[in-house]
Amino acid sequence: MDLTDIETCYDAVPRPVATVEEVGPFTLFVADPRTGWQLYARPRLGAAREVTADDVRRVLARQAELGVPRALEWVDEVTPSLLPAVRAAVPGPHELELCPLLVLPDGAEPPGSAATTRVLTADDPDLPLVVGAVSAGFGGRDAVVARDPGLRAELIARGLLVVVAAYDGSGALVGGGSAAPRGDTAELTGIAVIPSARRRGLGAATTAALVRACRASGVRRVFLSAASDDAGAVYQALGFERRGRACILGVAD
Repeated sequence: MDLTDIETCYDAVPRPVATVEEVGPFTLFVADPRTGWQLYARPRLGAAREVTADDVRRVLARQAELGVPRALEWVDEVTPSLLPAVRAAVPGPHELELCPLLVLPDGAEPPGSAATTRVLTADDPDLPLVVGAVSAGFGGRDAVVARDPGLRAELIARGLLVVVAAYDGSGALVGGGSAAPRGDTAELTGIAVIPSARRRGLGAATTAALVRACRASGVRRVFLSAASDDAGAVYQALGFERRGRACILGVAD
């Protein structure tokens, strides 16, 4: 997969749930409040010029003016000038994650048992539980509490979101994940399992189910960003290949 395909998908994913504003060389996405999500700014698709520290300060100031999180996301290899610009522009408290960017070769499907997973429809009663299970998994908690799915049901109905639920041997919902298909490319996001259900192949099964569902809808290209090198190694064992580095900046208020 060419990184241009990934950039095009990154640009397309938030648009159905966001208002969009161009700020210098950035596209600023502001989430629909009904989602409960926090979005970000990205380098504008196809922008050729180098990004400067002043560009970074300007877009962060605009986010502050709008009352939304000051956050940027980008692919280092696509916009190599942005990382040094960020480091020059943001000397104060901030979080900067440099995440492995992983791509599944066209046509490949990772191994994983379908018996432990289920692709949810827009009206599935388990949708709020999946949202709660994924939140619990990322939070390191075992207690799964149903959470408002926001606009997820609408996005599923429109074919813009795939949600998979993962179940343990007793049938309890213990994790899940999502995919955002845009044309023939899809980003996998939010794959998590609660701590007590880990090391049973449920994460792999969820990943495989998401890929199968995306392939069935015509997607050829599948990618994700892993939270760490260790997490990246897990996905590489499933057949994903490292192609770059996804950068995520969050600036403290």
